Amino acid sequence: MRIHEIEPQPNGRGLRIGIVQSRFNEPIGDGLRSGCLAGLAQMQVADTDITYVTVPGALEIPLALQALAQSGNFDALVALGAVIRGETYHFEIVANESARGITDVQLNTGIPIANAVLTTENDDQALVRMVQKGTEAAAAAIEMAQLLRAVKK
Repeated sequence: MRIHEIEPQPNGRGLRIGIVQSRFNEPIGDGLRSGCLAGLAQMQVADTDITYVTVPGALEIPLALQALAQSGNFDALVALGAVIRGETYHFEIVANESARGITDVQLNTGIPIANAVLTTENDDQALVRMVQKGTEAAAAAIEMAQLLRAVKK
């Protein structure tokens, strides 16, 4: 039996990528962004094909992603931010609802979204993960955009 296998395609040349970053916990968001932009450059996404916007916090990320997705101008999107546990239940609300919103936008619009909103116990955990997670998000966005292109052929 011969199956049709779609191989992962790590080349982002010609793909249009939108990035939405939360300004809350900004130093960590900036680390995520630097990793993401380095990853996109490594995968040959042109600077002119990247749109970057910021929003106040993680709960605002899904709405901005939805607006970008509905514009029809993007092949993939990336969500960047950090939700760090505090002393109240607010952490769970923000972490869960931002993740749910990001997933909903992706499924409702058909535009792949790499979720790099870190949810950590403390600042140190976020600092250790930020650049790597940003780079991984870039790779996931490119791979998923290429996968959807291949499926549509």
